[in-house]
Amino acid sequence: MKVYTFGEKKQKSLLMFQCTAEPWWVFERAAKKLSEEFRVFLFISDGHDEMKTDFISIENNVKQAVSFLKDEGIKKLDLVYGVSMGGSSVIYMLAHQFIPVKKAIIDAGITPYSYPKFICRLIALKDFLLVKIAFKSLKFMKLVMPPQRWTPKGEDPEQHYQKLFNFGKNHYSNKTIYNVFWSTNNYSIPNKVLKIDTAIEYWFGEKEAKKRKKDIEYVKKIFPQVIFKKFKGLEHAELVMMFPDYFYEEVMRFWKL
Repeated sequence: MKVYTFGEKKQKSLLMFQCTAEPWWVFERAAKKLSEEFRVFLFISDGHDEMKTDFISIENNVKQAVSFLKDEGIKKLDLVYGVSMGGSSVIYMLAHQFIPVKKAIIDAGITPYSYPKFICRLIALKDFLLVKIAFKSLKFMKLVMPPQRWTPKGEDPEQHYQKLFNFGKNHYSNKTIYNVFWSTNNYSIPNKVLKIDTAIEYWFGEKEAKKRKKDIEYVKKIFPQVIFKKFKGLEHAELVMMFPDYFYEEVMRFWKL
């Protein structure tokens, strides 16, 4: 794992968990914007950290992050944010109460499946193969994630996609890719999640609403205080990666409530 810190002199703390199969610099603009108000810890998981590591599990992710925070002298978080796999890390962190958290944003966080294990294995294998194909063919990557939608403002589409493609091809091991999908869909949650006083919002894009239906129901069940926010016209993880200023505005809206 690797942690990038922004806004080191700020008093308020914010832990930021990334999503699957994206390099740290995809989240850099959002993290830097947040550092105007927070001391931001951008947590980059094993297997994504350019250190030849392999991703192990959501459980390991969270334990590493909490250990890092405590080593930094942080005993309570002001805000935690995670998107997709990172949202799963937030859910796991809150459910197990590893560290007190004032406010939490679960951005399209994936919740554990209730399917039989052999079905879960098949789903993980399918997702594994899709990612492997994407990082073997730049053309396929562009088909799955059209450049006109997924190129950050001010960047050249060809250069951006080539950089993503090269990173994925050279850094994500087979073990990392498989474990990411298996763990994100099968991490452990207590049979009874104890009540917490953390204020929680669950965000999702309008274009992914059907896919998040099960996750929304699950999160509502374990965190009754959660408030849901749908972002018009947006896809999965699009807000944080493509619109850092809008993302910042929404984080601050929630923080000031």
